[in-house]
Parts: sequence; C-alpha cells; structure tokens
Amino acid sequence: MKTNKPKIAVLGCGWLGFPLAKKLFSEGFPVNGSTTSEKKITLLKENGIIPFQIILTENETQGAVYAFLEDSEILIIDIPPGLRHATTEGSVKIFVSKIERMLPYIEKSSVQKVIFISSTSVYPDTNKTITEETVPDPDSESGKQLVAVEKILQQNPSFKTTVIRFGGLIGSDRHPIKMLAGKQDLSNPGAVINLIHQEDCIGIIMKIIEEDVWDETFNAVTPFHPTRQEYYSKKANEMKLLIPTFVNDKPSIGKYISSEKIEKVLKYSFRKNNL
Repeated sequence: MKTNKPKIAVLGCGWLGFPLAKKLFSEGFPVNGSTTSEKKITLLKENGIIPFQIILTENETQGAVYAFLEDSEILIIDIPPGLRHATTEGSVKIFVSKIERMLPYIEKSSVQKVIFISSTSVYPDTNKTITEETVPDPDSESGKQLVAVEKILQQNPSFKTTVIRFGGLIGSDRHPIKMLAGKQDLSNPGAVINLIHQEDCIGIIMKIIEEDVWDETFNAVTPFHPTRQEYYSKKANEMKLLIPTFVNDKPSIGKYISSEKIEKVLKYSFRKNNL
C-alpha cells in the first residue's frame, strides 16, 4: 500500500499495542509490530501489520531489531515493566536494562520520534491533585523503573520523546471490578478512581502523532473521578456481580490525576467520559 504517511514501529503488540497498530494501519500508516509470541506472528500479518518476534531481556535483545526499526520515523514503546511481584533491590534495574539495550538500535535507525507508554504509578498517593508539574516520587518497583526509563529516553539527543502516563486501563474485555467483585474489607473507599478506556488511549496516541507533539509529558486519565466505593459498587450492580465491601476505619489515601493538559494542548475530547 502506497502512502505518504510515516512508517511507525510498535514495540509490544499486546492488549493496547495490537489494537493501536490496527488503528494506525487503518488510517494509512505502514506499521511494523513486535510480539514475543511466535503464535501471534500470523495474527499481526492478517491485520496488515509487518510482524517481528522480538524478545528483550536484561542481558540481550533477541530478534531482527534493525529490520523492525528500518525506515520507521516513529517508535511506540508499549511494553510493561513486568516486575509487579518483584521485591529484590536488584530487580529494579531489569526493565531499565531492557530499554538501554534497545538504545543503540534506535540511535542507528531512522527513528526520529518516540512515544513511551508510562503510568500514573510514578506518582505517590498524597490525596492531592496531580498534574504534569508534580514531581514523580514512585513507591513501587515498576514506578521507579518507569521514571528511570522516561529520563533515559527524554534525555537522548538522537530522537524526541513524548511520554504518556496512563491511569488504570479498562476496556470491553478488561475491568478491575471483575477482580474486586465479592472482595471484603477493601481499603481506601473514599479515594477517587483514575481510569482510562482503551479507546481513549488509542485516540490520544493518534492525536499526538497527527498534531506532531513531541518532547512532552502527558497524564492521561478520563476526567471522571467518583470514589472507589461509589464506582465499584455501581459497576458490580451493572454487571450483576457481587458488590465488594469497604472498610472505613482509617482515612482514605489516593490521588486525583488531572488530564487538563491533554485537553488544552492536544485539544483532545474524551470519548468514554462515563466509565
């Protein structure tokens, strides 16, 4: 397919990366997509995405990384830190090492612009409103890794990097109430939710590319912030699941993530306002 749109490489065609790659292809962008699974190669190919099996470890990169990046102007990095249950101090650097091993490939490629998918987990729970001016101070392993990788990418002079810090990800096949249903004595009933639908995640990424907005950091959370107790009780009712119970024996601790910058700078209107 001939097109005057730049080629885009999507590193990590998972829950978000795969539908994003499909959307990019449908909009006329040539797309290279990576997966760690050999079984997914055919699926990517069937959806117009040029597939590559690439596996990153802290010690090496496996796969045709140069070919994956070849002729691409934009690289979207959407791979999770993957250390949710890690507890050892040394494990903090595993995700950082993976990205550092990718850097020489990116620097020698045609990539000029990078979008890095990060998370609002880089901010601690302080019961305050969080904006992009708030200094990250993560209290989790994955949050620390994400902040380190954000800095590595944004400080690299070989390309421009825009960071998107998404809130909790939900979609038609993914919702936290499915894990919380029927649970008892949940904490922080008064803390507000900071979620975003898959459709808006893709919409925001597309908007950044269309508007050519680089060297920026965005917090991306739907401007819909009921309390945890209010929201999850209502969702359990709607989905005919057991309503979780909360304890109110101590003050709730959370954060309120503002997406005002996305709405002003990108002029983006959220499509899934009532989650």
